[in-house]
Amino acid sequence: MSTRTTDFKHVSYLWDETKAAEMAGDEVALLIYRSNLLGADLRLTNYGGGNTSCKAIAKDPLTGEDAEVMWVKGSGGDLGTLKRSGLAALYVDRLRNLKNIYRGLSHEDEMVELFNHCIYDLQSKAPSIDTPLHGFLPFAHIDHLHPDAAIAIAAAKDGERITKELFNGTIGWVPWQKPGFELGLMLRQCLDENPGIRGIMLGSHGLFTWGDTAYESYINTLEIIEKCAGYLEENYGKKGPVFGGQKIESAEKEQRNKQAAAIAPILRGFCSSERHMVGHFTDDARVLEFINSNDLNRLAPLGTSCPDHFLRTKISPLVLKLESNEDLSDIKSLKERLAPEFEAYRKMYAEYYDSCKHSNSPAIRDANPVIILYPGIGMFSFSKDKQTARVAAEFYTNAINVMKGAEAISSYTSLPRQEAFNIEYWLLEEAKLQRMPKPKPLSGKIALITGSAGGIGKAIARKFVEEGAVVVLNDMNAERLQSAGEEFAEKFGKDSFATAVLNVTTAEDIAAAFDVAALAFGGVDIVVNNAGLSISKTIADHTEKDWDLLYDVLVKGQFFVTQAAASVMQKQDVGGDILNIVSKNALVSGPNNAGYGSAKAAQLHLSRLNAAELGADGIRVNVVNPDAVISDSNIWAGGWAEGRAKAYGVTVAELPAYYAKRTLLNQIILPDDIANACFTFVGGLLNKSTGNVLNVDGGVANAFVR
Repeated sequence: MSTRTTDFKHVSYLWDETKAAEMAGDEVALLIYRSNLLGADLRLTNYGGGNTSCKAIAKDPLTGEDAEVMWVKGSGGDLGTLKRSGLAALYVDRLRNLKNIYRGLSHEDEMVELFNHCIYDLQSKAPSIDTPLHGFLPFAHIDHLHPDAAIAIAAAKDGERITKELFNGTIGWVPWQKPGFELGLMLRQCLDENPGIRGIMLGSHGLFTWGDTAYESYINTLEIIEKCAGYLEENYGKKGPVFGGQKIESAEKEQRNKQAAAIAPILRGFCSSERHMVGHFTDDARVLEFINSNDLNRLAPLGTSCPDHFLRTKISPLVLKLESNEDLSDIKSLKERLAPEFEAYRKMYAEYYDSCKHSNSPAIRDANPVIILYPGIGMFSFSKDKQTARVAAEFYTNAINVMKGAEAISSYTSLPRQEAFNIEYWLLEEAKLQRMPKPKPLSGKIALITGSAGGIGKAIARKFVEEGAVVVLNDMNAERLQSAGEEFAEKFGKDSFATAVLNVTTAEDIAAAFDVAALAFGGVDIVVNNAGLSISKTIADHTEKDWDLLYDVLVKGQFFVTQAAASVMQKQDVGGDILNIVSKNALVSGPNNAGYGSAKAAQLHLSRLNAAELGADGIRVNVVNPDAVISDSNIWAGGWAEGRAKAYGVTVAELPAYYAKRTLLNQIILPDDIANACFTFVGGLLNKSTGNVLNVDGGVANAFVR
């Protein structure tokens, strides 16, 4: 069976006969296995898209008799990561009997609640709207996918004819109908009228395929998609150049990144007029081929066809009227040029809503674009979080593939505006949105924390991600930074963070770190100046090198990182937070501490000065003053611990207890305590506070601000 791997050029054959044999007799396990294989190849289906099912005999827990049960991917979820807990299990006869009480197309939404009366496994996932599409077909195993190659045919003007000719009548055709009970009945009717077919193409939508076993369904699916993809490849260029040929050339890679990093915060600011959005940028070759083409301005306004694409990318993209080599340094002028484009898009969206809405339609949602195309540079997407923005970009790339294929074999047809609206503002879709968890306090926020590969910085980054933010981790130690990145990837996933090697004394590093933030997420909302070091020496022992290092890292570093942060925040024009991790030493005089203590005092007053200047831009600047945070700290790995122990007449081992005993609360201070203080400033409850100092030192009376 392994020889099948050589049979396919456009899809991946991943079936392992040995693994499958271990699941023999367990149809549900084979369903999950097949689903995971299908979901692993994005040429077959998109993230979160498509659904699969199997039907098998199981014991009815009430009667003890055999009953036919269907396991189908439940609402939400992703085929590539599907587990048994993500399946819905329903009695097949009960589901099919719902036809007896179906009142017709205008009442099909009421059928969804009735799916609950068909549930077999009470612990299963909620059934999706696609449940009847699987239930009304008689096959043991069914795959419903959204492969670009098939949708290109399904969205072509001559799609029905092409399907019939390409497959010699072995693939049926059902014209566009939004997912639901009616479409399930249409699928069954198509099968009844075309006995012996091996699949059904859904107009503008996707593909249904099946088999008597999990393997037969899997191989049938691959063969049909392979044939679709091969047909498209044979036809590229026959009618003329792809997308009407190239209109402009792409900028060089370095220039693309430079332009994208420069404009991303401005675009993000416009897209965040209602709520903070997180961005994603890609200059994938498929995107560049489309946005640089002669047909861009004809095809882009048409919008997408497949509902899965449309729901994530909105009605159509915004195409920027900018040259790829444009000088983007005049921010005021650039915003004045872009503002009318965003206003026109919002007006278009409002007109679309008003012309298509029903008497019971949900209120209009955010009218800003999700997809923004910059010819010669790439594609930006903006949404509520990084994963949603990234997936939106992936789906629009799928839509580009569909347009490319449809145009090669016929002409592309998008979903009619009214049908698109009926999907976007579907009451069932609205109900799903309302059931989603309430956003976390930092959802949509982007944070850059200096020195965040360990100690206080990593604790702050971890806290911010837990509260919904995305973070840019950075450190001057590349090895330590890589380790922190691996930790965050494992715990929070790849969409939660980006990394940048950053020495805060280097202007190039600072600029590069903010470019990383712009390219990865669209900008920055929270900057925490945490990077630091400590040198404890007597006045006599202090050297000029010591002094310069302390002031370069602590004072100059804080200032120039703040300067860069303010520049990005002003581009976005949605406010922001700058937090400076200073020290109780900014307020307390102690022995052997002239350089460090005076630099900390400079940091503290610099924070006040910055707060006074940046308040007009809605940028808050606040200070957290820790003391004696020893855990996982680079400071204590050096000579600071020995210096402080000597100054206080104790051993290094006795330092934690010494510090705790000298506080009013008799507490050891941990990195998480500092992280909690930072979250207090940025979590939404102190939005009208700036220029403040919050001591987190267990209570050191000499450090009271007065």
